[in-house]
Amino acid sequence: GEDFRDPRSQGVLGRRSESRSPVGRRTFGNGGSIGQLRGTAEERPRPMKVEHIEILVEEPSMESALRVLLPRMLKEISFEVHPYQGKSDLLQRLPERLVGYASWLPATHRIVVLIDRDDDDCKKLKRQLEKIARDAGLVTKTTAGSRPYQVVNRLAIEELEAWYFGDWEAVRTAYPRVPATIPRKAGFRVPDAIKGGTWEALERILQQAGHLKGRLRKIETARIVAKHMAPSRNSSRSFCVLREALEKMSSPTVH
Repeated sequence: GEDFRDPRSQGVLGRRSESRSPVGRRTFGNGGSIGQLRGTAEERPRPMKVEHIEILVEEPSMESALRVLLPRMLKEISFEVHPYQGKSDLLQRLPERLVGYASWLPATHRIVVLIDRDDDDCKKLKRQLEKIARDAGLVTKTTAGSRPYQVVNRLAIEELEAWYFGDWEAVRTAYPRVPATIPRKAGFRVPDAIKGGTWEALERILQQAGHLKGRLRKIETARIVAKHMAPSRNSSRSFCVLREALEKMSSPTVH
């Protein structure tokens, strides 16, 4: 199995985490489950600044894009991105991973699970993710209400490449010969609703523009396009939902 001990003792945190003094472990009520976060009025955790985010994604190309984008989006918050080998691998290993987090996660840390919906029923998949977190003893943002939460589950309606169609200016900067008119064409106006797969569509466009001779190399493309992306102008709905969640975590005091 994977080693889910506190990574602060293993040197695996993202940027700007080295100088931060260690955050002590906290034991919460209801049999010590971190997910319950209950206590007396004096002990109940107050809103506090998030210091670190653990992000779980289903493939290395998403990891590559986020490692470029997140420093611009999270400001002083450190992060770590953990890629899996596809959705089935992530869903299979997620229960054990979250149980591991629940054993040490400080109140100033958050977990974001980012997964493609693909052809799955969106509500069904979201319920599955919520149940996995609940069974691990963690509180999700969806169910927290006014309580502090540890886990944010976010579904990318299509694939990572939908984010590129949401910021076509970044794609044109990376690949100058692609047509500027793509976002205005029927079938491309809603980045998360492109039929036939967004990576396949992007591959065809790059091939037709003479930027690509073979198949789309997803990790390389993620690195190239992400460095030109401006999070504030992205029109992909799934990207906007993630951006809003991260912006709330970056606010001075959050639950």
